[in-house]
Amino acid sequence: MKLWGGRFTEDTDQLALAYTASIGFDVRLAEVDLEGSIVHAQMLGRTGIISPAEAEQLVAGLTALLDDLRAGRLEFSVDDEDIHMNVERLLHERIGPVAGKLHTARSRNDQVALDMHLYMRDSIGAVVAAVRGLQLALVETAEANQDVVVPGFTHLQRAQPILLSHHLLAYFWMLERDVGRFLDAAGRTNVSPLGAGALAGVTFPIDREWVQQALGFAGMYENSLDAVSDRDYLLEFLAAASIAMSHLSRLAEELILWTSEEFGWVELADAYCTGSSIMPQKKNPDVAEVVRGKTGRVYGHLLGLLTVMKGLPLAYNKDLQEDKEGVFDTLDTLLPALQLFAGMVRTLRVRRDRIANVFLHDFSNATDVADYLAGKGLPFREAHAVVGRLVLRAIESGTNLAGLPFAVYQESSPLFATDIYDRLQPLAVVNARQVRGGTGSGAVAEQLALAKRLLASTDAE
Repeated sequence: MKLWGGRFTEDTDQLALAYTASIGFDVRLAEVDLEGSIVHAQMLGRTGIISPAEAEQLVAGLTALLDDLRAGRLEFSVDDEDIHMNVERLLHERIGPVAGKLHTARSRNDQVALDMHLYMRDSIGAVVAAVRGLQLALVETAEANQDVVVPGFTHLQRAQPILLSHHLLAYFWMLERDVGRFLDAAGRTNVSPLGAGALAGVTFPIDREWVQQALGFAGMYENSLDAVSDRDYLLEFLAAASIAMSHLSRLAEELILWTSEEFGWVELADAYCTGSSIMPQKKNPDVAEVVRGKTGRVYGHLLGLLTVMKGLPLAYNKDLQEDKEGVFDTLDTLLPALQLFAGMVRTLRVRRDRIANVFLHDFSNATDVADYLAGKGLPFREAHAVVGRLVLRAIESGTNLAGLPFAVYQESSPLFATDIYDRLQPLAVVNARQVRGGTGSGAVAEQLALAKRLLASTDAE
């Protein structure tokens, strides 16, 4: 007999039961469901809604179930549909009919909302910790390679020389914004819906404030309809996760490019690569590729839940059951990706021998030649045209700007002096950009120091 089956005269169709049951995925809510139920039982006893002895029985039975869960001794059944009904059934087997009093002043609607708020509060904390781990790896690798100069790109065409450390730190700051988004979402996750009942509140003299404080929530929902039907906090998490995955996917793309023989700038540790079943020479950046591919999966979960929510009338609807699988899968995708990237970044080998030669046939210092002329009074647009012609001349001669004879520079503009060759060196180009946030060595050292202070401050919190 179903716990809700009093008004039904026939059994649920087995296919309908299997199709609508959620225990297959909400089993991972078991721990928070038990924790929330323990506090609810304590509140029922404190307020006199049930007797203190009954509350003690409920708490003892739930605590024993929690211990069994953590020891891997609990088994759940699809016949009981969801985690809540499974727990109540197991509790009844453990302590008898008094278990039926646990659901007093509570609905599965506010119970599942509570479970998800508790679960996501813990999960967002784990995600933020994993992001911090990747940020630390980026800082360590950037600091170890502060003297390495590589081409910077726009349109995937060489643009201007930059420090490799500057490039890596760009991802540090992307991830810092991700942390901000997750923490912002955490604030709206950390509210208690318990006490909303099915949709209209409950008739018993419950103490919502005590429950809120006992469960460590910062606030509570002020409207019972909103409490059971709100999934904004999950949408916010999925949106933040989607943006974070986009950052990982961009870094994945660059690592894939940089490890190719055409670039050859870095080599990933064997632990994060695989080989080919037919080509013995291959070392494939599979981890980076899989993360790049799974990014679309996370985007899909965000769009899926947005679509579920777009036409739902208040309050609870069974459609809302669709919130969990996408969120759980997103967590199972994002957390390992962050951890794997921390390992990849920390162990990658920078191939300085290959990078040393990248500027031999390169024009990424052209802007600095124009800046040189502008600094001597020539309008920048005119300087731009002069340097464009020099680039064309160098291409036709099979050389680069540093390879052009000084006579060619003087023909182009009398403002050129022999010190132009000093300005053409990649490190000189880099160090000309000491503005805050720029790629100059001093500016990047300041950026590194700021990043390390930020990580140290979060460790101390």
